[in-house]
Amino acid sequence: MAVWFLVAVAISLPALVHSFQPLFSFDGNSTTHRDITQRAVLRKTAEVCRDIAASEGRDFSLTIDDSLSTDMVQRACSSAGTSSSLLSTVIFTTSIADMYFSNAKVDLIYALSEEHHFDAETFQGGRDVITAGVSAVKASVKLENFVTGRWTLGSVCHTLQDFYSHSNWVELGNNAPHSTLIKPDQLLQNLAGLTTPTCRNCPGGKCENNLLPDLLQQGLLTSGYFNVFSSEKPAGKCSHGGSFDQTSTRDPVGGINKDDVGSSHGSLHHKAVDLAVKATMELLEDIRRAAGDKNFLRLMGLSQSSVLCFVIDTTGSMSDDIAEAKRVSFDIIDSKRGTQQEPSAYMLVPFNDPGFGPLIMTTNADIFKDNINKLSASGGGDIPELCLSGLQLALTAAPPSSEIFVFTDAPAKDAHLKSTITALIESSKSVVTFIFTGVRASRRRRRNSQSQSSRSMSQSDAQLYRDLAQASGGQAIEVTKSDLSVATSVIKDSSATAVVTVFQVVSNPGRPDNFTLTVDGSLRNMTAYITGTSSLTFDLTSSTGVSQSSSQSSGPLASFTTAGNLRRLILNTDNQTGSWEIRVNSNRPYSVKVTGQSSVNFIFNLVEAHVGAHGDFSLKEGRPFSGGNASLLVSVTGSDTVKVTEVTLFDSSGPTEVNGSLQSVGGGNFLVTFSGVPAGDFVVRLKGEDSSSTSRSSPSRFQRQASTQIRTSSISVTAQANNTNIEPGSTISVPFTVTTTTNGVVNDSATGTFTVRANNDRSYTSSSPSTVTIATGNGGKANGTVTLTAPANAASGTDVTLTIEAENTADNDINYTVLRLSIVAKVTDITRPVCQVVSSSTTCPSSSSLCNSSQWEFMANLTDGINGTGIESITIRQGNGTLNTSKVSGAGGENITEVTYSASCCSQNVELAAVDKVGNVGTCVGQARASTTTAPVTTAAPNTTSTGGRTQSMSHCFWISVVVSLLWK
Repeated sequence: MAVWFLVAVAISLPALVHSFQPLFSFDGNSTTHRDITQRAVLRKTAEVCRDIAASEGRDFSLTIDDSLSTDMVQRACSSAGTSSSLLSTVIFTTSIADMYFSNAKVDLIYALSEEHHFDAETFQGGRDVITAGVSAVKASVKLENFVTGRWTLGSVCHTLQDFYSHSNWVELGNNAPHSTLIKPDQLLQNLAGLTTPTCRNCPGGKCENNLLPDLLQQGLLTSGYFNVFSSEKPAGKCSHGGSFDQTSTRDPVGGINKDDVGSSHGSLHHKAVDLAVKATMELLEDIRRAAGDKNFLRLMGLSQSSVLCFVIDTTGSMSDDIAEAKRVSFDIIDSKRGTQQEPSAYMLVPFNDPGFGPLIMTTNADIFKDNINKLSASGGGDIPELCLSGLQLALTAAPPSSEIFVFTDAPAKDAHLKSTITALIESSKSVVTFIFTGVRASRRRRRNSQSQSSRSMSQSDAQLYRDLAQASGGQAIEVTKSDLSVATSVIKDSSATAVVTVFQVVSNPGRPDNFTLTVDGSLRNMTAYITGTSSLTFDLTSSTGVSQSSSQSSGPLASFTTAGNLRRLILNTDNQTGSWEIRVNSNRPYSVKVTGQSSVNFIFNLVEAHVGAHGDFSLKEGRPFSGGNASLLVSVTGSDTVKVTEVTLFDSSGPTEVNGSLQSVGGGNFLVTFSGVPAGDFVVRLKGEDSSSTSRSSPSRFQRQASTQIRTSSISVTAQANNTNIEPGSTISVPFTVTTTTNGVVNDSATGTFTVRANNDRSYTSSSPSTVTIATGNGGKANGTVTLTAPANAASGTDVTLTIEAENTADNDINYTVLRLSIVAKVTDITRPVCQVVSSSTTCPSSSSLCNSSQWEFMANLTDGINGTGIESITIRQGNGTLNTSKVSGAGGENITEVTYSASCCSQNVELAAVDKVGNVGTCVGQARASTTTAPVTTAAPNTTSTGGRTQSMSHCFWISVVVSLLWK
């Protein structure tokens, strides 16, 4: 069975929450925003896969209900076969996590925003938040910017879901979602007026019947008022309720929220949850119709394969490297095209000096091939190149947990970006592997006969790349040009399905050491990578006691090849599960990495614990605090047979290992608590037991390791943008705060000056202070502001990633926060395309056995109106016919799309989706209706008339009438 672990590091932060609980419920009976979002995404994704299977004539055997898991949906949507087939759900589950983390963050960013929570009867404002957000999602998907689309979608879902908990829609007896909330062209009706009383005091302290009977009888919509500072509210109005809501202490006292089972109207919590799930699915269906099935599934992250991403130096000496990048990428594309292992997207970022980019990101392999074919090696100038600027573009554009390969033979001219790149690596969890040539053994720079620096890099230049590779869990592979084809085998290895890291360690400074790892029965195609100097030696010992030394290039345990500093070992683990040992003998820096293919894997995310109405967690950017307490939230999915036995933070430099204590919090989730995490660079290691195999008498032990390092810091950097959307041509201000901590707690008496760096990946105009100072009496805090201006020509649907860093240069201590901001142009076209039938024709035979020999046809005109943005696409949502379109101008100057649809009489229904340029969707439905006229009863044989070779019965006339209408869904 496929298993996935979500690991999250938690730190304490006070906050107020008044909504469905964001991520986790500790009462054992309440449902959270996370649950609602995940249920809706899984159900809608399964529905799309079911519809695709039906259109292709394939079976789809999966019951679509709230019990779905990522493993169940991905397996049903793929051709993986049986439950024992190798399947990775990491990308899918990570994508869903992006959505529910973004959902949860609304409670922090917009904690007191009435419209983001439908508080205080702000129905129009709440609807505006939803529809503007949906437009932004559609714009991102249109540009294939799925990462940004997911983050925006998650926050939109929060507001939509809160409506069902905070309003009286459920109490009014509604059993279906309020569809007008996602339709900006429809009026919101039956809203309680500002002076209309809506509530009475809760009788006997119980708030189940505090809504006024007149309100319910008239079917008027209301929501509760909420304020943490004041009890003021309009006379007679309902409150949200709860201990943090001051308005609930003022007449009429009490509240109407259904956030959890213990809330004022908690008895209706589960009904509110059910409607919130249905409403989220309705919103997802609207996005699906605008995006199309293929891009919708990409938005959901339904993929087994990660992106193929190259960052390539294109200066004069790189012709061999570019040729090798072409060869290996073409090999991967040609061998995997059309399979489940085909990369989900292709990314290419060229760089040199003085330029870098543009970023090429596409889901079309041929477009990627064309662009990499166009690369040529030229120029070079003063040797150092803008390597990190190119890498920054890749890190911010690639989906989380991607693997990025950098080709270069020159030092980085933009080494000042090292801390920014490190922050982006830690934030995105992406793995960066450097393949570089021309590293000199000595530290002296050679010069050629023309007194120009030769194109090579020093050991200190190369160390920058090694440090970044180590931070990400990647590798720094140093080879000659002639050995490139051997080194790039790691790229093909990483492109395989379900690659997991079993063990990884970097030893710097190097020292002889023994390393143990557990090989479990689910692992296939295990590979070990050892980098180090030529003098390094190693020995392998399997669980059965068999040994092999590095003097044997092919032996009982492995066969290996060497290229530069890399030794690549293909391990033979057949019938040798259990504890293996790798002994490395070297006093120079080295690394060891062991991978395999397995359905068992895990990821981790930093989150913050906060107190408030619920006390829950939310995603945190930046590093945990040195000496402070931390927690891991571990979510187990995909199998009921896995038991997590140990989660540790491991720092190999000590070595230091911090053990966590595990506590189940239900639903396959575990809270892992660490006390006093020391300063250092840690990786997360997880061990457990899997009893899924019936052939084993006892559970199989397994271990996995996260790639990305967790570095602690004594600095805290927090930033809060008032809006995460920027209109083209506008400027946004982002205030930030820097504090210092002692043993994980903010030091109120601290003072000091910190270097500030603010970088964005789009090179947009920005301003920020170069330093901030914590002065005596400031409570240990220093404040600053970053401004960022989006160009007027910035495309709606793109995004910009802003990284704000603060450094204590004396202690070499850095922390950061990363903000992803969306470029969203204001949408004025909110009207859906309109469909009008023109004509229908053709009579179909009454006998179903003859339907294949006859066709029916209808024609319709579709328009987006004279002020609309114009129809961009028309697709067949239902029906097996042929669609032809042409464009003409209407009498009023509007653009009209003429549609002609023809189909076999065996398929007598059609549904078309018309999408305009901003994603508004109109639905056009055609239906063939049969009407039968019966002739008087007679004993004579019926007369027949020949028409064009077809025989028509005069006693029964079968007519087809096509009814075309616009469904306002």
